Amino acid sequence: MEIQKFSAEIGIIGGSGLDDADILENAKDFEADTIYGRPSSPLKIGEIHGKKVVFLARHGRRHTIPPTQVNFRANIMALKELGVKSILASTACGSLKKEIERGDLVALDQFIDFTRHRKITYYEEFSGGAKNAKHTAMPDPFSEDLRKILIASAKELQLKLHHKGTVITIEGPRFSTRAESKMFRIWGADVINMSIAPECILANEAGIKYAAVAMSTDYDSWMEKETVTWEEILKIFGKNAENVKKLFLQTIPKIK
Repeated sequence: MEIQKFSAEIGIIGGSGLDDADILENAKDFEADTIYGRPSSPLKIGEIHGKKVVFLARHGRRHTIPPTQVNFRANIMALKELGVKSILASTACGSLKKEIERGDLVALDQFIDFTRHRKITYYEEFSGGAKNAKHTAMPDPFSEDLRKILIASAKELQLKLHHKGTVITIEGPRFSTRAESKMFRIWGADVINMSIAPECILANEAGIKYAAVAMSTDYDSWMEKETVTWEEILKIFGKNAENVKKLFLQTIPKIK
């Protein structure tokens, strides 16, 4: 399928647990390429309730790409080149607040970027000097329009969704030490993950509305009796992933 023959205004980026979500109708795969390289997975292009939608697996469809190795610039650019105007993203996260329990969903509204080794901007030089400098304002990085639709849709589905949340993004793939986890709580973070900040930054630079739903799977390391393991996280993915699928299916028809 030639990319020129298809456009989609809505993109879904599936995180851990949603690596190959089968929610699109009349879906076809397209191997995209960009000036920043290939995205993490083939683009799955199809429809949801009559809306043209493209799905991309952040870590690859078999979850083979660790967080720091994700080509975030290629992922966002591939969606932009398809004409995407709005992105809904999912992400697994650890909870830094007791009230955000395992299995809860969070409509993120702020991030703290604690990554150190990633390409996090499209502007690597200012051609023409100061007059052409690009500094993207980002006081509220998540689209309030999309967040309101997600919140309303969760209410209709009777899903437990926290209306706000600050996510801190770390490199990974290791989990936090207890000292780090307690520090992140002092900083005011509500949840922790390994993907959102670079992705959200680039979507803003690309002029694409971006909203993310975080799926709480654990309590990170701040609780003295808590030890995070990937095996424990996997146990919670099943139910969480199904709820996020339902939420996205409820939300997408309302996006204009």
